[in-house]
Amino acid sequence: MAELRKLYPAYDAYQTGYLDTGDGHQVYWELCGNPKGKPAVFIHGGPGGGIANYHRQLFDPECYHVMLFDQRGCGRSKPHASLENNTTWHLIDDIERLRNLMGVDSWLVFGGSWGTTLSLAYAQKHPSRVSELVLRGIFLLRTQELHWYYQDGASRFFPDKWERLISILSEEEREDVMEAYRKRLMSDDPEVQLKAARLWSLWEGETVTLLPSENADSFSEDKFALAFARIENHYFVNNGFMDNTQQLLDHIDLIRHVPAAIIHGRYDMVCQLQNAWDLAKAWPEAELHIVEGAGHSFDEAGILHQLIKATDKFAGK
Repeated sequence: MAELRKLYPAYDAYQTGYLDTGDGHQVYWELCGNPKGKPAVFIHGGPGGGIANYHRQLFDPECYHVMLFDQRGCGRSKPHASLENNTTWHLIDDIERLRNLMGVDSWLVFGGSWGTTLSLAYAQKHPSRVSELVLRGIFLLRTQELHWYYQDGASRFFPDKWERLISILSEEEREDVMEAYRKRLMSDDPEVQLKAARLWSLWEGETVTLLPSENADSFSEDKFALAFARIENHYFVNNGFMDNTQQLLDHIDLIRHVPAAIIHGRYDMVCQLQNAWDLAKAWPEAELHIVEGAGHSFDEAGILHQLIKATDKFAGK
């Protein structure tokens, strides 16, 4: 059996800054790799997750010139946990501004989880600006996907963790968990917000991997949890600000010509494999890689292997 590919060795960004959006946000960005290399942009998950240093390592620093950024309200972007002027379409405008700042005509777009949603939406709005797509853990923001994870689906596999999530809700509130959490995450009481944020975030932190991860507790750290929960819930109760729940599948013809790799863990409990299957059926030109023995997280061995193979392939290696 061939050795599984792993992250490239750690390397630093060579330039960082803030993009002033003109409507109240300062979006943190960084550039790394080879300034003469293949342009790429990394789009993180959540919404509200933010970037980490190890995300750079998904790209060969000799081959790629990579833009990474924290989406509005999370990570190092400011103001923290802000929901004002924070929609999918604001983020797409930010990505275009960052492409112009980088000075490239087109780039490879790499997204995971919510990052696949945003990558697809961006590509469909600006198809001439996308050279390739690498998509991990497909999330199409359909009603059934949100219902699966926040109402009646994943809870059957994690009843103990689900019981903790809904422990602060009344029986009536449990009929619509996302809406009940929205009220708490928008509360005027910071303690109510934070308690709900920790529970919301920990639910995801403990279900993203096939096997328990020692990193799960980091999801409930106060600063991360507040941005993650508030922004994620804000997007989800508003259906990602899409025109309809089938929008990303309905508009595949706009990007059918774009080379793409779709990578998804068979036992992904956050975003079911059915999502990737449906995307691949609508877009047979894309390569679908179903990873056995893997859940949702990008750093599960089989998923990481396919991601590195994809970025290497599109770099011409």
